[in-house]
Amino acid sequence: TRLVDAGLGCPDWPGCYGFLTVPTTDEHINLAEQRFPGTQVETSKGWPEMIHRYLAGTLGLLILTITILSIVRRRQFVNQPIWLPLGLTALVIWQALFGMWTVTLKLWPQIVTAHLLGGFATLSLLWLLTLRLSNQTWLADTHTFSKLKKQIPLSLLLLVFVIIQISLGGWMSSNYAAISCPDFPTCQGKWWPDMDFSAGFNLSQHIGPNYLGGTMDNAARVAIHLTHRIGALVLVFLMIPFVIRLLRLNFAKTRRLGIIIAIIFTIQIALGISNILWYIPLHIAVAHNAVGALLLLSLITLNYRLITTRLSQ
Repeated sequence: TRLVDAGLGCPDWPGCYGFLTVPTTDEHINLAEQRFPGTQVETSKGWPEMIHRYLAGTLGLLILTITILSIVRRRQFVNQPIWLPLGLTALVIWQALFGMWTVTLKLWPQIVTAHLLGGFATLSLLWLLTLRLSNQTWLADTHTFSKLKKQIPLSLLLLVFVIIQISLGGWMSSNYAAISCPDFPTCQGKWWPDMDFSAGFNLSQHIGPNYLGGTMDNAARVAIHLTHRIGALVLVFLMIPFVIRLLRLNFAKTRRLGIIIAIIFTIQIALGISNILWYIPLHIAVAHNAVGALLLLSLITLNYRLITTRLSQ
């Protein structure tokens, strides 16, 4: 929806021009344009937006069902999670509000970025709930147990950096800065082009203008884009030694997960570079988001497994 500029494909919420579906007949289109003077109905942009809303609504109902079942079964099962489903329900309600504000505030970058992060958070908490309900833990002898526990600080640090990098990517996308550096590894033919970090990371942008297409100047967008690149480079220098440490632990489970993380991270870097070289093709841009989510989930899995590891008897 975001990548095809369909964020305002429906200027109202939760319907589309006052309809439950995108208006397609001449009668409905004329009525829609009367309701919203100065707008032109574009069904090609309305449908991605409405399909996104239908899926979001379905997800909300599923999460609500999970929460109700968790409350009902809390006395039947000793380890039944309660707070995690309740937190998911609260989060999905906030996500609905962010979805509404994305439209009503005309793609205000702060809201668009928060909406994206809320989506990643929803996915992460659902995955964490899945891990908890699986009721599986790693068992290790005393020597291996000690080594595994020592990996937790760096593993958590990597998770934090990945979240920061995802946030930077969201901020770059919501301010239309992805194409501000059309070359790689340089940016506009320079290693350090003119940049305006204060404008690029100004979180007090005014509510009111239509942010479709962005309002920042070139120097501000370059600052956002290059910061995202620097973040990726920092992750490379953190990830490589960490994966090597996992492979050297002589523990099959960390070795397997380390290989998976390395593969996902390599694909993610390749997709990021491909986005630049091929001018943000839709399928690669969507894949970059999806693989970023996989990287996040793989690190959540690793941290959860490390923290819950128990000594074997």
